[in-house]
Amino acid sequence: MELWKGRFDKEIDPITNDFNQSIRVDKRMYKQDILGSIAHSKMLGKQEIIPDEDSKKIQEGLKQILDDIENGNLIIDEHAEDIHTFIEGELTKRIGTAGKMLHTARSRNDQVALDIRMYLKDEIKSVIEYINSLIVVIDKISNDNKETVMPGYTHLQRAQPVTFGYYMQAYKQMLLRDIKRLEITFEEVNVCPLGSCALAGTTHNIDRNFVALELGFVDKEGNPKITQNTLDAVSDRDFVIDLEENIAILMMHLSRLSEEIILWSSWEFKFIELDDSFSTGSSIMPQKKNPDITELIRGKTGRIYGNLMQGLTMMKGLPLAYNKDMQEDKEAVFDSIDNVKACLKTITPMLDTMQVLKENMERAAKKGFINATDVADYLTKKGMPFREAYKLTGEIVNYSIKNEKTLDELSIEEYKNFNELFEEDIYDEISLLNCVKKRGIL
Repeated sequence: MELWKGRFDKEIDPITNDFNQSIRVDKRMYKQDILGSIAHSKMLGKQEIIPDEDSKKIQEGLKQILDDIENGNLIIDEHAEDIHTFIEGELTKRIGTAGKMLHTARSRNDQVALDIRMYLKDEIKSVIEYINSLIVVIDKISNDNKETVMPGYTHLQRAQPVTFGYYMQAYKQMLLRDIKRLEITFEEVNVCPLGSCALAGTTHNIDRNFVALELGFVDKEGNPKITQNTLDAVSDRDFVIDLEENIAILMMHLSRLSEEIILWSSWEFKFIELDDSFSTGSSIMPQKKNPDITELIRGKTGRIYGNLMQGLTMMKGLPLAYNKDMQEDKEAVFDSIDNVKACLKTITPMLDTMQVLKENMERAAKKGFINATDVADYLTKKGMPFREAYKLTGEIVNYSIKNEKTLDELSIEEYKNFNELFEEDIYDEISLLNCVKKRGIL
């Protein structure tokens, strides 16, 4: 049943009908659609727009439909045009004429805007929960590795010593920013558009604040939050694009962490060992242990970026108000949500079971002359201008390379050959753990 059928003499072409349908995508919003309709019908009864008896019949019918879908007694018909059409059609079959009153003072334009906002509110909360679970694991790794010295890198070259615990905390900071962005977007989503109708509101005496309160569109003080312009309310998808951008940045952070895991698990680094349950092998090379999960996360990041660009491109040329182009908003954002949740659900236990090879990290830290800056700082503290100290330290590093020694393996005599300012305390100054401690980054 098409809700718009009265205007037309001919049946819609089957190919066109299939092309026009969105139910295969929007059927996942059945709960939001039903809850929104329950609130709307309550308001219609309260405002005496429809008889109170019919309002109650509608509410009861909708609750039964929700129960039947969730317990498997009602299968959503994928031949329906969309989830809104299916729910309304099913309601009318069950309760008769009263079901036809549900759509009073409402359009599918503000109905779909409501559904997607309700759905995204729930999903944003879910994504934040998954991020928090990942942060818990990162904190655990950090606490277990407060003094696990490893090389820090710039340009993928060994640079200065850090601890693995501190290194992992950098990713926690990224994730905390991701949560902040999602919380801001949540507030943008948390505005009720119902009552805007097709684009210019309604002549019925509706109570928009009542519906907003019923559906939880409220600020921190519990006051209702409703859209302020009906044209904008039905044609706005900024909040969808905001969420796609949030997820894209989150995926970028997960991709960077995945790249680290890929490098660290290679024989060239061998800083970590992934648990067998989060690795795969090769069909031809029996020795292989591949970090496929992290490679998939890295690959999916490009897909998520594409969803963001799809949303921006879809909206860039649309005049007010609603246009059918906007039906394409849901598939992309649903895909982004599904994939980021899958990535978070997988990377969290993978990190939790990961073995940190502390000795290998320390060995790499000792070989990279990453305490050279501390030699220069040592000389500067003894009164030498930094540029002179920098140049002299470079000469000491060059000497050490040629003699196949690390800085802590040089004798005090060798140091004094470069400058008499060097004393026995140089060895404490360049101890890798002391280098980290002096910088306060344990």
